[in-house]
Amino acid sequence: MQWNLRLAAANRGIWQASQLQRLLAERGLVISGGKMSHLWSGQPASIKLADLDVICAVLGCEVGELLLPEPDAVAAPLTDTDTDAAAVNAPPRIVPRRRDGRSIPPR
Repeated sequence: MQWNLRLAAANRGIWQASQLQRLLAERGLVISGGKMSHLWSGQPASIKLADLDVICAVLGCEVGELLLPEPDAVAAPLTDTDTDAAAVNAPPRIVPRRRDGRSIPPR
């Protein structure tokens, strides 16, 4: 996914992160300067859905305008031969076993 906050804000006449930060605070979303800077100029690793709702409400946009899919960045599905080769090199699979009965309490 590509984060597109800066362009979405610019399309609505918001040119500075501090301007958007004030608008978000008016809607109840108080963001620190560091986090705002990262949202404005970076690619956030995660964002709360509630925060995304407020951003969309302030900008008057849909989530699809902020998050643009990048299908070329997704790895191609593995073929049968790729799966077989990966299985040969993979560590043994650990399967949890059920324990019947109760354990002895610690002393």
